[in-house]
Amino acid sequence: MFVLYAVVAGLLLGLILGGRLSGLARLEFEWAPLIALGMAIQIALFSDAIASNIGNAGPPIYIGSSLLVLAAVCRNWSIPGLPIVALGAVSNLAAIIANGGYMPASAEAIAAQGREAPSVYSNSAYLAQPALAPLTDIFAMPTWMPLANVFSVGDVLIAIGIAAAIVVAMRRGPQTDGTPSDAAARATGGTGEMAIHDGASRN
Repeated sequence: MFVLYAVVAGLLLGLILGGRLSGLARLEFEWAPLIALGMAIQIALFSDAIASNIGNAGPPIYIGSSLLVLAAVCRNWSIPGLPIVALGAVSNLAAIIANGGYMPASAEAIAAQGREAPSVYSNSAYLAQPALAPLTDIFAMPTWMPLANVFSVGDVLIAIGIAAAIVVAMRRGPQTDGTPSDAAARATGGTGEMAIHDGASRN
């Protein structure tokens, strides 16, 4: 759910800083279907109907779907903000792999959400002594927030990167906002007009 909040925050901050939504249309994001596929797999994987019957296949499917998303993010490394997203994704993936295909959530974070440890396969699981504990879900969103959940430092980095990518894209604006190609076209046009007037005056 951190992603949703990151998108909203990025859009609002972009507008406050004078950006325009039309700038988002200029983002050339490659391998986008991989992200859609990875997210769709995880949505299905953690639905009650599948999670209760997935068994030992859950962890490798979770890791594989996360790798799909990470591959697409790395493919778009040149987009401002995406390196931060990649760092957050690597942080989360390291914690998941180190803990056998689960993202551990601390007892404190689970209690802050008023929840109990999940009884079926889930993207969060309680472990008494998780590996790479600082990278796991040790934080909790306030329960009054819609879709509140536990989250990790990796989730924070992903959110910051997404918001930054949106703000930069909005601030760049559409192609007609004084880009070098437009400036060159105006300069060429201006030179042509000067030549016409010059020729007319000599005649």
